[in-house]
Amino acid sequence: MGMEMFEKARPYIAMTSLQFGYAGMAILTKISLNNGMSHYVLVVYRHIVATLVLAPFAFFIERKIRPKITFQIFCQIFALGLLGPVLDQNFYYLGLKFTSPTFGGAMNNLVPATTFVIALIFRMERVKIREIRSQAKIVGTLVCVSGAMLMTLYRGAILPMPWSSHDHPHSSNAATSHDSNSDMIKGCICLIIATLAWAALFVLQASVLKKYSAQLSLATLICLMGSLQSIAITLAVERRPSAWVIGFDMNLLTAVYSGVVGSGIAYYVQGLCMRIKGPVFATAFVPLTMIISAIMDSIILHQNIYLGSVIGGVVIVIGLYGFLWGKAKDTKLTTFTSSEMLPTSHHEKNTMESIETLGVPVESNITFNMKTQPSTV
Repeated sequence: MGMEMFEKARPYIAMTSLQFGYAGMAILTKISLNNGMSHYVLVVYRHIVATLVLAPFAFFIERKIRPKITFQIFCQIFALGLLGPVLDQNFYYLGLKFTSPTFGGAMNNLVPATTFVIALIFRMERVKIREIRSQAKIVGTLVCVSGAMLMTLYRGAILPMPWSSHDHPHSSNAATSHDSNSDMIKGCICLIIATLAWAALFVLQASVLKKYSAQLSLATLICLMGSLQSIAITLAVERRPSAWVIGFDMNLLTAVYSGVVGSGIAYYVQGLCMRIKGPVFATAFVPLTMIISAIMDSIILHQNIYLGSVIGGVVIVIGLYGFLWGKAKDTKLTTFTSSEMLPTSHHEKNTMESIETLGVPVESNITFNMKTQPSTV
C-alpha cells in the first residue's frame, strides 16, 4: 500500500522538486550576473554542459529508434536552437539582470497562455466561443496578460518580511528612482521577448516531434545547435577575452548547475511526467517557481517584495489556472472521443492484441473490424 501511494505521488514530488531547482537556478544566475558574468558566455557554457550531460543517454537509449535527419528537420532544429538557447535564454538572463528572480518567475507564468495564442494563430488550437472551455482559455489568457502588465506598471508599498530588515529608507535622489524604473521597463521588455521565444519553441517542437520522435536525441541536438549559435553570437558581441575565463567560483557553479538541472534533469523529469500525466499537469506547477523564488529572493538576496508584484503574481496565477482548466477539459474531451472509437467487446480486444503482436498498428485493426463487421440492417 505504501509503495502504491509513493508511485502515485512520484510525479507530484518530481515536479515540485524541479520548481525548487528552477528557483535555485534563478538565484545563482542573479548572483553571477551581479558579479559581472556575461550572460552571453553563461548561455554558451550552460548548453555545452547540457549537451555533454544529455548526449551519452541519448546515444545509448535511443540508438535503435532514432530517425534520420532530413534537411527540413535540420532547419527546424536550427530554428529551435535559435528560439530556446539563444533568444529565450539571453533575453531571460538580461531581464533577470534588470529585475529579480521573483519577477522572472512571474513572467514565466505567461508561457502557457502565450503558447496557446501562438498555437491558435497557426491553427494548432481550436476555439469555439460558445463553449465554456474555450471561454476559460481566452479569459485566462487575458487575465495573465493583465497580471503581467500590473507587475510592470505598479510597484506599490514594500511588504515587510520576518527575515528582512524593516528599515527601508526612501531615496531622495530622483535620478536613482528614474534609473530603477528604467531598468524595470527594460527588464520587462526582455522577459516578454524571452516568453514569446519560449512559447514559440514549444509550438515548433510539438511539430518537429511528429517527424522526429526521439525526444532525448532532439533535446541534445537543440542544446548542441544552441551552443554553436551562442558561441558565434558571443564572439561577435562580447569582445572581452576575459569574459570567457571562469575559475572554481560562483560563475562555474551557475553554469554547471544551470546545464545539469535547468536543462539536463529538467528535460528528463518534464518528459517523464508529461508522458504519465500529460502536458497540462507539468505546466500547472509553474506558479510554484514564482512563490519559491520570492521567498529565496528575499532571504538570500535581500530583495524587497512589493505589493504590486504580489497582486500581479496572484492575478497571473488565477488566469493561469483558468486557462489550464480549459485545457484540461479539452484533454478529457479528446480522450473521451478517442475511447469511443475503440472496440469494447472481449472478442474485439483479443483481436486487437493478436494483430498488434504481428506489428500491425491499432488503427489498421479498427479499420479491419469495421470493414468485416456484418451489416445488421
